[in-house]
Amino acid sequence: MQIEFIGATRTVTGSMHLILVNGKKVLLDCGLFQGKRADTNERNKNFPFLPSEIDAVILSHAHIDHAGNLPNLVKSGYSGPIYCTPATHDLSNIMLLDSAYIQERDVEFVNKKHKKKNLPPVEPLYTVEDVQPALNLFQSISYHKSFSVVDGVQAEFVDAGHILGSSSIVLTVDEREKGKDSSHREKKFGFTGDLGRPNLPVLRDPEFMGDVDALISESTYGGRYHGSVDEMPAKFEAVVNRTVQRGGKIIIPAFSVGRTQDVVYMMHKMKEDGHFQNVPVYVDSPLSTSATEVFRKHPECFDEETLALLQHEDDPFGFQRLTYIRDVEESKKLNERKEPCIIISSSGMCEAGRIRHHIANNIGDPRNTILIVGYQAEHTLGRRLVEQETSVTIFGEVFERKCEVAVLNSFSAHADRNELLAYFDHFHRERVKNVFLVHGDLDQAEKFSSGLKEHGFKNVDIPVRLQKFDV
Repeated sequence: MQIEFIGATRTVTGSMHLILVNGKKVLLDCGLFQGKRADTNERNKNFPFLPSEIDAVILSHAHIDHAGNLPNLVKSGYSGPIYCTPATHDLSNIMLLDSAYIQERDVEFVNKKHKKKNLPPVEPLYTVEDVQPALNLFQSISYHKSFSVVDGVQAEFVDAGHILGSSSIVLTVDEREKGKDSSHREKKFGFTGDLGRPNLPVLRDPEFMGDVDALISESTYGGRYHGSVDEMPAKFEAVVNRTVQRGGKIIIPAFSVGRTQDVVYMMHKMKEDGHFQNVPVYVDSPLSTSATEVFRKHPECFDEETLALLQHEDDPFGFQRLTYIRDVEESKKLNERKEPCIIISSSGMCEAGRIRHHIANNIGDPRNTILIVGYQAEHTLGRRLVEQETSVTIFGEVFERKCEVAVLNSFSAHADRNELLAYFDHFHRERVKNVFLVHGDLDQAEKFSSGLKEHGFKNVDIPVRLQKFDV
């Protein structure tokens, strides 16, 4: 069995890992890479393998950095099954169409500027028309149900507690040695996907995948610690209060799936407890609106507290003065508002969609706050804001930053160092022969690697892109 690491190597985007076993090729995830725009376009457009030679794809969850390049994979020749959980299937239906729509609109906007400057036009990676052929290949498999992937490989999804429908993947591999038809070696191989945090609202806690012989693990916060989940409401309230006192707006870039619902749920609870400013809240994202509707369809993913709210006919994703916005004209009107308000909009790393327009329109006003509630990859607009840069480029134009930028990592849906190490403490050290760390910047992966070795794990590797390992 051989693994080739295609994406999310020493970075947090573009998750993609290729497994070769029994003469078959299985792809774990097929995400979009996000970074420097020139590198991003080239990396996403061209695969370092022939898509037509892939036999199956197994998808850990619906976030675009894990699922977003599936339409391009299919457009490039892939025609096999795409396995995922039912909730991931439903979310991917809306997220991939939204990704294509945003690409088309962003290209249209950029090309208008290019035309004025006599620059050549650009094209989207894929269009809305390209998405449906990919969606037609999806096959839904529930948690804890074993299914056949290719000859000699069974798979099972385990709840990763990261977003709705997210999973860790366990492969049971009956490996046939070349030239020895009667010789079999069964081994278990795990892929954590993105691991969530215990005790977060809405979703169930991540489940342990069981013992494995080797695994790929995320390492996003392998060297960092989050604030307590219990601290989130008070810290959030402090940011809102000081911004409202200045007469400003709070702009929150948030992933449409997961982070937006978490923030809305927390505001719902705060409002019930009487600890929330009476300011209007706008979720300005057609995808967030559609995703919230999908959330309501999948109570099997919810924790006991959220289920209890639903059973009492209380909507945890809605409250008075909360408005979901789909229409683009209504979105534009938000920029004309002078009164304090909260605007939640995607994308989470500020690289696409309506959030870039909101940032461009509000970044120059010192009364306003951009509130970062999730991880920001290197070379993204979100990371430049976190690093408090005094000027940023949006749609090819330079904007001076005068607003406040606040960061609340307590909202993260990724396990931190302690939570990752606690998860690994469930494994029997003597059985795990190899650990491969992905989905983390190099400094975080190195710190997590040191922590794992201190906890008794011997063979820990941090692959570089296109590196291959035999396991």
